[in-house]
Amino acid sequence: MNAFSRTYRNKLWLALIALAGLYSCKDEVLPKPEAQLRLDYSFPKYKPYVGPCPYTFDINSEAVVKVTSDCGLEINYPKMKATIYLSYKSVSNNIDLLLRDAQKLTYKHVIKADDITEQPFLNNNDKVYGMFYEVNGNAATNGQFYATDSLRHFIDGSVYFYAKPNFDSLLPAAAYVKNDMRRLLETLRWERGVEATSPKIALPAEKKTQL
Repeated sequence: MNAFSRTYRNKLWLALIALAGLYSCKDEVLPKPEAQLRLDYSFPKYKPYVGPCPYTFDINSEAVVKVTSDCGLEINYPKMKATIYLSYKSVSNNIDLLLRDAQKLTYKHVIKADDITEQPFLNNNDKVYGMFYEVNGNAATNGQFYATDSLRHFIDGSVYFYAKPNFDSLLPAAAYVKNDMRRLLETLRWERGVEATSPKIALPAEKKTQL
């Protein structure tokens, strides 16, 4: 075989190898990058929420509210893949039971949480008394609260993200939604004409539980 034939065969093999590589690249399936939560959140703007149930509060204008059974609410944040679940219960000589259930709901997350900070809330003028829980760590929820007038109304709320719990990656979104939850608690009002007295449920100062 002369030099020209060997050179021709070498070039032919190189061309075939390159062609095979081209087709294999076309068939290669690349993994999709994991979904990331948006971090460019706009400054919150609030508006009054007035629904069919005996309470009102301020809500983020970008949130979407869905009324569920028994005057519960789902407050959805589509851009953040988060939802605040709000439940409502009537008080009828069962305030102690409602308080215990709300506290159990928070502390069931102690396995994954680094710490839970309790922040009492008192609004004597509008008869709103409650507690805000800030949950730090890779727990399923990052914030919870409850509020009552002690005689007729009781609500509790929790925020959940539709993403794998990761405290560091969720931190900006969690802080944003928890700020909205505090705004909800601060602006919560019961239906008019309801008399209530302050229950003994608040701690004298902020309490932080290390887990």
